[in-house]
Amino acid sequence: MAKNIKQKSMRYDQYDYMKLMESNIPASLVETHHFDSAEDASVFFARELDYVKSQSYDVEYPELTALSLFPMSSEVDPGAETVTYYSYDKVGLAKIISNYATDLPRADVKGKPTTAIIKSLGASYGYSIQEMRASAMAGKSLDTRKAESARYQIDYLNNKIAWNGDEETGLRGVLSKDTDVPLYILANGAKGSTKWDQKDEDEILADINGMLKQMARTTKKVEKADTLALPSEAYLELQGRRIEGTDTTVLSYIQKNLKDIKEIVSCPELDPDSVDTNPYAKETDGQGVMLLFKNDARKLTVENPLPFMQYPVQTEGLEMVVPCEARTAGVLIYYPMSLLIGVGVC
Repeated sequence: MAKNIKQKSMRYDQYDYMKLMESNIPASLVETHHFDSAEDASVFFARELDYVKSQSYDVEYPELTALSLFPMSSEVDPGAETVTYYSYDKVGLAKIISNYATDLPRADVKGKPTTAIIKSLGASYGYSIQEMRASAMAGKSLDTRKAESARYQIDYLNNKIAWNGDEETGLRGVLSKDTDVPLYILANGAKGSTKWDQKDEDEILADINGMLKQMARTTKKVEKADTLALPSEAYLELQGRRIEGTDTTVLSYIQKNLKDIKEIVSCPELDPDSVDTNPYAKETDGQGVMLLFKNDARKLTVENPLPFMQYPVQTEGLEMVVPCEARTAGVLIYYPMSLLIGVGVC
């Protein structure tokens, strides 16, 4: 290649190279941008695409909390159309026995099969021939933000499904109303409201303890939650309010007095106006929810058989397009009683 253009990646995908060679685009750049041949131009842009793709695989979006908060799984084959799993309630008690006893109590599980469908999520990004000319002329890499945007759109949809499912396709999320996850009814505080900005620290602590007690009571103390996910509005209220006459925030007070809860996290998806992810939300006068759960892959997983994949570049007119795909089954909840939803916290 006659023109000395610095590239971040010296690797390239052979399929990208072949697709570029099949098009007329590399050949059109030979004369105008002083490539030695169409092969050189194809290698150049295949390397550029390799760099773009690697950047989009590495990017993370911390505001999409479900994808970092819940256990993730890709155990199901991407070719599967459905996955069947069992949700369980533990039953049975052990007892003291005598020697040679034959009447051992049966510790068992009551399981019911649930079939979850698996759906594909798609997005794409591309570069026009003019953008490729500009990249070659300036010696600059192709804009990675296009690939990152495609990745973000797929992750955003995966996050939405993990929280609230998708009613049209039947995918289930943690808060979907067709799961067996129980609800907790928040008590009104002294000011006549369930909302935490209308409650004092002891009333808020009583709400959380009430949820822990309900879980312990209904599961015979088998299930013990360790994570509390709060709407961002409620989390900020606890973080910013200090107990009168002290330097202690309400959040610190709650963390100190809830020894079993290892993590309290802020989730904007649970806010009262987060209509995409919170089934109790509305644009106005919605209800924020909190989720108490055991963060354990034996209890629930977000099943994404194909988390994110970018296909070889395709030619569409004067543009090179990279299709992207993911496949998800939503959330699989193996022990519904290990979760508890509290509605009306904000």
